[in-house]
Amino acid sequence: MKIWIDGYEANVLQRLGSSQVGFELLRNLEKIDKSNEYTVLLPEPPLEDLPKERKGWRYKILRPKKFWTRIALPLALYSTKEKPDIFFSPTHYIPRFSPVKRIATIFDLSFLHFPEMFNKKDLWQLTNWTKFSAANADHIITISNFSKQDIISQYKIDKTKITVAYPGYDREKYRFQVPGYRLQEIQRKYQTSDNYIIYIGTIQPRKNLIRLIEAVSRIDALTLVVVGKKGWMFDETLQTSRELRIEERVKFLGFIPSDELPDLIAGAKAFVMPSFWEGFGIPVLEAMACGTPVIVSNSSSLPEVAGKAGILVDPYSVDQIEQAIRTIISDKKLHQKYLELGLLQVEKFSWEKMAKTTLKVFELL
Repeated sequence: MKIWIDGYEANVLQRLGSSQVGFELLRNLEKIDKSNEYTVLLPEPPLEDLPKERKGWRYKILRPKKFWTRIALPLALYSTKEKPDIFFSPTHYIPRFSPVKRIATIFDLSFLHFPEMFNKKDLWQLTNWTKFSAANADHIITISNFSKQDIISQYKIDKTKITVAYPGYDREKYRFQVPGYRLQEIQRKYQTSDNYIIYIGTIQPRKNLIRLIEAVSRIDALTLVVVGKKGWMFDETLQTSRELRIEERVKFLGFIPSDELPDLIAGAKAFVMPSFWEGFGIPVLEAMACGTPVIVSNSSSLPEVAGKAGILVDPYSVDQIEQAIRTIISDKKLHQKYLELGLLQVEKFSWEKMAKTTLKVFELL
């Protein structure tokens, strides 16, 4: 088969969410499939860490970048002499027009359930373009059974048209080890205490960081480390720690070097993700792989990701979030129990498994 892939989001320096999934799919498809012919479409030359070109794997630079989905992709598909058999988008958006079969990746529909948490421009695009993709894609890949059921419910899609392909995590980078001297150096660099919990992800309302900060304010001598970029409507979250007068105990680190993150996770008493809505939650896997117990919302896909290894809380209850944190940082036996359960749970997930599932979808079409 000739397979074209939209590599736009994978070809960025800082990868989170869909860009991380896109990158790992490219890397693992190139590794496991030497029989099909792949063309990865990019608006700019490939970054150094993308797979190198070889027979059956090449890159094609398209213009214009600004109107990528609406103009650049359809123009390339219609103008090429040798049409691909399949066009695959590891994003919500597929080309508006296409002479070939299209596969879309729809991560989650949080924008339909929490529209007030998105700015108007992003909300309009997510709502309208995702609806188009759901209606016009020949097949849809999503990242959890929860998201699959939501897509079926919202768009009245036949369940046979949707395949769940769980994301994975970097097994070489994120693995259990006893924190050592390197952690002490990182703690000094970022001025964290020995007694801290960690959150990883974009700072935006649906991540529910305000309630997490409120819970931390009730626990003396506990630091919250927040790793991730500022997203939509982040100001209120940043102001909360100042209003509660605990700004010295809430560390907003932004992005940190990827080689420091596993140690920072491993040194934490717990990883906490109290989101209202998640399509999956890769940082949950990374935390469990490092041997850090996880506290997650009892909503959306997070119970599915964490399984029995997660301590589940009502994301609307500051009391529950507080109590879960207090329990896991004070009860050593319980801490060890969830550490061991987490190490077992992460064995179910890998990027190679996701790539193999995606490849099966290609072959079925």
